[in-house]
Amino acid sequence: MYDYLIIGAGIIGLNIAKNLKERFPESKILVLEKEDEVAQHSSGRNSGVLHAGFYYSADSLKAKFTKEGNIALKEFVKSRGLKINECQKVVVATDDKEVEGLEELKRRGEANGVDLIWLDEDGLNELYPNIKTHKKALLCPSTATVNPKEVTKEFAKVIKDLGVELLLSCKYVSSSSNVVSTSLGDFQAKKVINCAGLYADNIARDFGFSKDYVIIPFKGIYLKDKNNVSHLETNVYPVPNLENPFLGVHYTLTVDGESKIGPTAIPALWRENYKGMDNFSLKEFSQILFYEAKLFLTNAFGFRSLAFSEVKKYSLSYLKGLAMKLTKQMNHDGFDSWSTPGIRAQLLNKNTLELVQDFVVESDENSVHVLNAVSPAFTSSIPFANWVVETHVLKNK
Repeated sequence: MYDYLIIGAGIIGLNIAKNLKERFPESKILVLEKEDEVAQHSSGRNSGVLHAGFYYSADSLKAKFTKEGNIALKEFVKSRGLKINECQKVVVATDDKEVEGLEELKRRGEANGVDLIWLDEDGLNELYPNIKTHKKALLCPSTATVNPKEVTKEFAKVIKDLGVELLLSCKYVSSSSNVVSTSLGDFQAKKVINCAGLYADNIARDFGFSKDYVIIPFKGIYLKDKNNVSHLETNVYPVPNLENPFLGVHYTLTVDGESKIGPTAIPALWRENYKGMDNFSLKEFSQILFYEAKLFLTNAFGFRSLAFSEVKKYSLSYLKGLAMKLTKQMNHDGFDSWSTPGIRAQLLNKNTLELVQDFVVESDENSVHVLNAVSPAFTSSIPFANWVVETHVLKNK
């Protein structure tokens, strides 16, 4: 009998395990992971950007945890001797309407306690001569990049050193009460904590949760300039559409000095639809197609135009063209290869047909289900895990 059984060894599951073991050193904790190593999905396939926390309205969980998470993850990375690129970030505008968007971001940043610096065109040109804006731009000094796979694997080392059991190649099958059946047998726990990412909603339904939600996967790919021929010096973002959770095509400078353009946000047709027909599931395909058809027909949150525009991003010239609106004479010849795809496990409210913007967790005395841990969940992982433990794991004891 385990005290806590955690399904999913992504960065959230690992941090919840770490938090619980540090609070209760004598507790028996088991983390199950279906892959043969950690960080095989969202935790290891994201951009590695440590966000600052100025996109989110002050009343959101994302606002609450992103600034604190940025600081905490930087401290962890530095204390463990991992790589970090403190390359900052610039958000630029292309017209007067987008300047209004910048002003809203500045207001949100101030409400969330995030340091943002106004730059006029001359000031931006002095710092970054190849970046273009209309009238003014926002500089965020606290944005940085790390290697997400390296960081997630380091958390796995930490929990094993603390005495948490990590069982790999162990796939969830079903549950009955608090007995979890897996491909490696049955395990019993006083409390089950579901951090299964792309499959969190399915597992939650086995426990009577996620009645209003379903996960819709979106595929993200970046176009890479491996040698940074472009001489990119910082992350460059457009003003986002704050009505949906995607940040638009931007430039990212990786921890290894590569530059990237992207990502796409292409509606995927099954949950692990990374490449070709790999991991194809007819059941998933049918379910996702049903909801995507519904979104397409109703054009909820502009899904129809989003789908068309995202598919066009498979064209290198189209994707480069979107990015080039943010720069002047930057050399784009090096952007010639695709990154490893990632899948965003985006929660959809089945009743309202809205993409859920904030983190969502459901729980009772027997189980906890992390249903929506989308970007910036990687950045927010340490304080978010602490909140899950305090608000859902311990309060429902």
